[in-house]
Amino acid sequence: MPEVSKKTAPESKKTTPEPKEIPLEPIKKKFEFIEDIPGVGPATAEKLREMGFHTVESLATATIKELEKAGVGEKPAMHIIADARSTIATSFIRASDLMKLRENLRHLSTGSKEIDKLIGGGLESQTITEFYGEYSVGKSVLCHQLAVNAQLPIEKGGLNGGALYLDTENTFRPEWIAKMAHALKLDPETVGRNIIYSEAFNSDHQMLILENADKIVQENNLKLLIVDSLTAHFRSEYLGREMLAERQQKLNSHLHRLMRLARAFNAVAVVTNQVMARPDAFFAAKVEAIGGHIVSHTTNTRIFIRKASGPIRVARLVSSPYLPEGECTFKITDEGICDVTTEDEVKRRT
Repeated sequence: MPEVSKKTAPESKKTTPEPKEIPLEPIKKKFEFIEDIPGVGPATAEKLREMGFHTVESLATATIKELEKAGVGEKPAMHIIADARSTIATSFIRASDLMKLRENLRHLSTGSKEIDKLIGGGLESQTITEFYGEYSVGKSVLCHQLAVNAQLPIEKGGLNGGALYLDTENTFRPEWIAKMAHALKLDPETVGRNIIYSEAFNSDHQMLILENADKIVQENNLKLLIVDSLTAHFRSEYLGREMLAERQQKLNSHLHRLMRLARAFNAVAVVTNQVMARPDAFFAAKVEAIGGHIVSHTTNTRIFIRKASGPIRVARLVSSPYLPEGECTFKITDEGICDVTTEDEVKRRT
């Protein structure tokens, strides 16, 4: 018996305990105002607000160079940004935890079940969705519909929040909002109050509006950010190849600002885009979106809209981070966006 105990004892020591999961960097104390962040005094806070940084979320997504313009040194800027970022996310995160965080993502319905199915259940929050196509295909009408749908409860495909509508081509029409609200049995006046509208008169004004939008977004619970259209002013003001680099740099900055707002406030970002003809294209698409690779790489989901017949349109999913290409049809009516009926399809094909 003693011999048996001597042999079994060493074997029991060899068993190793299960490894414990080491927690990654924890989320620190949350700051409510930018003055609460160490290193941001009253004078610095005033300069930051003049530059468009009104909230902690906006500082969390800022760059060091942007803060240096407010008179903040490189090292203090690094600490300010790090402290601000600690309120919204950790530096490192496990994939399993990321899956849980993605449960907070919201999907906004377009009003068409077919389009929603095409893009994975609706427009995803914290990303930029681009709709592009020729003149009068219904891009602005779709934006109006989204601004109304965003105010629906989450269980009905909405975001339970308002919308920011940045208009660059004077295409916003309150009459559309009223019709769409009536169709959804919503009060048009209430819906109108929850849409914050701003018209941009040139590209610099357009960028300035978005740079100062974070406070408006936060105070009014805006969950949808619309820029209609993204490239109209840039296209008309930056002419010729010699101005192309400057135009693309500004577009890049503008889109990244929009992305930061969408991620900071878990909002859906939507841009519409113009197209240009490709006379040399025989077998490829005859039109392509303005903005080149800067726009195509920065937007997450790209949808090309073209006319079919009458009020029927075709939406083609051109690019998505995880969905395959595909297309579907939808219809523009007096009450907004809806699906194509069987009767409509028969008429279209005959």
